[in-house]
Amino acid sequence: MPNISIQATDGSGAFDAFVAEPPHKPAGAVVLIQEIFGVNDSLKQTARWVADLGFLTIVPDLFWRLKPGISLTDKTEQEFNQALAYMNQFDQAKGIEDLKATLVAARNHPAGNGRAGTMGYCLGGRLAMMMAIHSDADVNISYYGVGLDGLLGGLDQLRAPLVLHIADKDGFFPAEGRAKVVEAAEGHPYASAYVYADADHAFARVNGVHWQGLGAAIANGRSAEALAKALM
Repeated sequence: MPNISIQATDGSGAFDAFVAEPPHKPAGAVVLIQEIFGVNDSLKQTARWVADLGFLTIVPDLFWRLKPGISLTDKTEQEFNQALAYMNQFDQAKGIEDLKATLVAARNHPAGNGRAGTMGYCLGGRLAMMMAIHSDADVNISYYGVGLDGLLGGLDQLRAPLVLHIADKDGFFPAEGRAKVVEAAEGHPYASAYVYADADHAFARVNGVHWQGLGAAIANGRSAEALAKALM
């Protein structure tokens, strides 16, 4: 499946995005947001699953300013440490700019129907919540985002659905912070938070070391329903 090139809004150049097209078009678009491992094979498999659901799926390379084409796994300590190093260098504000540019490209793509949302994992889960606060995406879905309790002040800015998938044994997001997120989402007109029992961080990462089939299936079903309501 072909990549597309998207121009950065700050004039610093262009970045690639992997595209998975659905069987029937035009279709709503999903901007799929990477983990700390870059646009790797696992994320591309997820993109193909989202496309199979019926959505145009676009996966931007958000680490392009550090090094284009990063593709790592969670299988070795060396790769994990590399991924952490990239995450620590990553400018999240620039990432949001690039995601907004990708959102525009998704809405204008020939296979799209003009509606577009975001769905992200890990680092991408945090960025999805930031997009819910700072963009006009039609829906935003966050899988095990980290540090989300620090973003709760922006929930009053939501104007579209935000779905939060939270692992109840997430080693990268302390229980106190997770509880604050769940509490803030209770009764919110746009935000919904779901907690997955016996699930660790990255429980829905395809072929990941913390894959948890039941939690992933339930979360993915909720995501599919949210995407269908907002984008079809």
